[in-house]
Amino acid sequence: MHLFTEGQIGHLTLKNRVVMAPMCMYSADEAGFVQPFHFSHYTARAYGGVSLIIQEATAVEPRGRISDHDLGIWDDAHVIGLKKLVDDVHLAGSKIAIQLAHAGRKCTVKTEKIIAPENVAFNEKYATPVAMQDKDIEDVIRAFKHGARRARLSGYDGIELHGAHGYLINQFISPLTNQRTDKYGGSLENRARFLLDIIAAVREEWQGPLWVRLSADEYAEGGHHIHETLELTKLLLGKVDAINVSSGGVVPIVPKAFPGYQLPLAQAIKAQGMTVIGGGLITNENQIEQALEQHQLDFVYLARELLLNPYFVLRVAKNHAPEHQLKAYERG
Repeated sequence: MHLFTEGQIGHLTLKNRVVMAPMCMYSADEAGFVQPFHFSHYTARAYGGVSLIIQEATAVEPRGRISDHDLGIWDDAHVIGLKKLVDDVHLAGSKIAIQLAHAGRKCTVKTEKIIAPENVAFNEKYATPVAMQDKDIEDVIRAFKHGARRARLSGYDGIELHGAHGYLINQFISPLTNQRTDKYGGSLENRARFLLDIIAAVREEWQGPLWVRLSADEYAEGGHHIHETLELTKLLLGKVDAINVSSGGVVPIVPKAFPGYQLPLAQAIKAQGMTVIGGGLITNENQIEQALEQHQLDFVYLARELLLNPYFVLRVAKNHAPEHQLKAYERG
């Protein structure tokens, strides 16, 4: 099975093509520190055989949290727990990347000053954000840079920048949430400037594998569809090592989801010469093989299926892997 072949993201070699998607667990304490839950949660999937774990959205500053219980990486004190988590995942046989994130207008922490490209709330249940000034933009870019430094000190194998699902980077990219008239608004090149500035800042502290998660289709009139995302991808070529392809979330529209519904989006991005991680309601090995073979994806992410079955890869290996590939999943 192609599932059990090695793959590359930048210089990072992964033992198979199954990736654990970042999924918010909202289980940190209110200061953003790793808790016992995280060690059990992530190491179980590592022992279960996934090649790469992408850690849940980890806030680069307190006002960048989605909730009061998001993991944080805005303080050097966070490094101690994060490094132990990385070491435990490595001991369990998997690689681990961190998703550096900022919620922007989707922050629900009542004690924080919510910021966004514009002062427009996500919906009536969310607070109205303050439109970001130059200093806010500079501060957030610097926060991502310091987050990358702490990720390096923690020993992560890769960094993913969260540019999807309507969070801050996505808010700048989308014309639905960015009507600014300065250098960060207007044309696609200007709306992508915030992300590109973050990438440049991160690269000052991080030379390892770096990729971005994007919402390739926003499912709303006036928003990004795959054509616009392909134009954005051209701006990212040579600057990042891969794209993790998702969709939706920038405005309150729920897409019609079905198994593999996002795979054509990932395939289109792959055709531009970009390494891609794709998925979307993938729950079995046949769907993974189809994604890898028919859609030419490099890696397939699993999400909720791994919450239900952390040993998914081991189960598939037992039933389908050739003997020479199965040895990698035997424990001494």
